Amino acid sequence: MFRRTTWGVVLIAATAMVAPPATASAEQTAPKPQPSIAWADCKPEPGDTPEEIALLPGSGCGTLTVPIDWNKPGDGTFELAVARRKAGSSSGPAGGRGVDQRVGVLVFGPGGPGDSGVDRIRTGMSRFSQQLEDRFDIVSFDPRGVARSNAVMCSAALLARQPSPILENHSDFDATIKYNHELATDCRKNTGPVYDHLDTLQTVRDVDAIRAALGEQRISFHGSSYGTLLGQQYAQRYPQRTRALVLESVFDHSSATTGEFLDAQAWAGQDSFDEFVKWCTTATTCALHGQDIHALWDRLLARADRGELPDPQHPSSPITPYQLSFVTFRTFYGPDWAKLADLLATLDKSPPPTEQPPVPTGLTSFAFVTFCRDFSLPVRNYGEYAEHLRRLARDNEDLRYPGQLLAVSTCLGLPKAPNPQRDPKAYDLRTPALLINSLHDPATGYNGARSVARQLGRDGVLVTYRGWGHGSYTSSPCMEATVDDYLVALDVPRRGTSCAAVDPTS
Repeated sequence: MFRRTTWGVVLIAATAMVAPPATASAEQTAPKPQPSIAWADCKPEPGDTPEEIALLPGSGCGTLTVPIDWNKPGDGTFELAVARRKAGSSSGPAGGRGVDQRVGVLVFGPGGPGDSGVDRIRTGMSRFSQQLEDRFDIVSFDPRGVARSNAVMCSAALLARQPSPILENHSDFDATIKYNHELATDCRKNTGPVYDHLDTLQTVRDVDAIRAALGEQRISFHGSSYGTLLGQQYAQRYPQRTRALVLESVFDHSSATTGEFLDAQAWAGQDSFDEFVKWCTTATTCALHGQDIHALWDRLLARADRGELPDPQHPSSPITPYQLSFVTFRTFYGPDWAKLADLLATLDKSPPPTEQPPVPTGLTSFAFVTFCRDFSLPVRNYGEYAEHLRRLARDNEDLRYPGQLLAVSTCLGLPKAPNPQRDPKAYDLRTPALLINSLHDPATGYNGARSVARQLGRDGVLVTYRGWGHGSYTSSPCMEATVDDYLVALDVPRRGTSCAAVDPTS
């Protein structure tokens, strides 16, 4: 079933202030990380499927002790979960041949916020080409507050009451702020002191501790989606320790107002909806071929607003207009246009729901907290919030409620972010960063990638995948080869390079 809590967790989604970044002298006096990580074979875990267990051989798991707060390293520690595949350890047909050709360490920065890098190494290595598996020790981790790294835990029943971000009046606005404070208190109580130190600047220091524990002078880094923010800020702080930097589906963290942030996110989502409509207009295999999709979408939103539209995963319970928009938005990640057409066609003929979803019990994870530490998106009052909603509805015919709207409402009334968006300083990289982005990315829009490329200047090159979806490395042989050549041989593409689109329905 769709729980109201899940919408914030999977977004690109209460806290105390974190001290400013440490000075150079403070960093020098910080305790050195343990000299090495005690690696052991990754073991099956509860919830692993037989297929996932079969993928475990060759993966190593361990932990690294790091400070709760890098700015006050004497105030306690916690265990950061780390995983790796050594170069040439793949069990694939070509695995094992590249140990003597090892390039170094490739650290993968997971997205989210909330994605598990340990899971990526344990069971998700199809994300990487055989060449990368042969030439690199591929390492990732669960970021602080995620999964095995002191996960943020909150009351499941309280998260189930998370207000819809479609606030209709002053009372809704005030109630959301009150709820956010209540949730922050609950999550802090159930998580411990790490809860107050979850911004990406802290994670940057965790990554460098991993580098030091591995005994590497320099690392290559591949960040995906929200992980590109980590890559950008790691390279800014440690340019001489960065051998190569891949930013895939680029997150723009430059200065922006709340309105600019929402407009950029809504534009990307609407662009992907428009691409879906174009496909459905020409593809006879589309379940909505020949229909007015915009009119159908308006009908579904109206039914959801009246509580008359069933949740696709729990048909006896209703789905809200925001949740409907979010489910649709997520299908553009692939994209999976055929699945979306089938879903909308089924919903259009579905009977009304008959009950409310059950109230969950116990604790559940909520790693989205990190977003509120990394972004400052203030809204002064309900009038200002309502103006954002009116503008989004006016400028976006269909996806007027972007997925990231919940990010703004979730952070309302919380303390000032310790790592707010800003225009970056010069990077001074030895090798320019490689940025890759789909032309039609629903979550990290192409305009954001162009913005970061401009900020990087000579320190970055943007390669465009002229297709669709969130993520592009695995979208075509052209994109894979471009990234692999860069990471292995530091072969930087020419500016303006692009790769042709591959039909996502083929």
